[in-house]
Amino acid sequence: MKLTFLGTRGYIDPVSRRHRRHTSTLVSYRRRRILLDWGEGWGERLARVRPHAVLITHAHPDHAFGLGSHVHCPVFATKETWARVGDRVPAERRHRLAERRRRPIEGMEIEPFPVLHSLRAPAVGYRIEAGRVAIFYVPDVVWIPDRAQAFDGIRVYVGDGATITRNMIRRDPESGEPFGHANIRRQLAWCAAEGVPEMIVTHCGSDIVGGDERRVGARVRSLAEERGVEVCIAHDGMERVLR
Repeated sequence: MKLTFLGTRGYIDPVSRRHRRHTSTLVSYRRRRILLDWGEGWGERLARVRPHAVLITHAHPDHAFGLGSHVHCPVFATKETWARVGDRVPAERRHRLAERRRRPIEGMEIEPFPVLHSLRAPAVGYRIEAGRVAIFYVPDVVWIPDRAQAFDGIRVYVGDGATITRNMIRRDPESGEPFGHANIRRQLAWCAAEGVPEMIVTHCGSDIVGGDERRVGARVRSLAEERGVEVCIAHDGMERVLR
């Protein structure tokens, strides 16, 4: 399995040389390519990437608003996501995914896991298996209800880099349901608890994009070392091969 981080910037104003475009990741296996998310600013660049399929995590602009009539491959999303962005994609290209139901797509096994992130745009993370390698991908997350199953035996967790230790979780005043972003420190603790050896940080927020790169990297690595987990902050164009 090969991961290519096409974009790694969250929905923020700061831009840096290494984090210019909104979060989008290409997963390749045996010459088949699945694209994860396609948000604002990407648009018709899809033709350059040439994916065989697109998976959308949720209906926020930086994850789904790059879709349009130019899409010429199948696009997969949950019913809740299609309810918000379906008119952007030709009907014949839309395919519905059911939460917690495995499905083969382009030679890989895909399982969407519901996660807490947004009250208005329900999100999923994707467990992706290709050959002997499994990863879990969730660029926006507060909590993963079925985390033990999502993380079972995975090689890498690709998670939310909106904040390093700062709290970005809020609660709806009526329902009490949390929304926002778990910080990197908390997600590293998830990995430690479930025996996941490595986290790759994407969807980078202003703590990373607007900060001193060396100091930020050292701080994140220190948090990871305390929990016995390896960590890497992805940047635009970064490639990683998992065997």
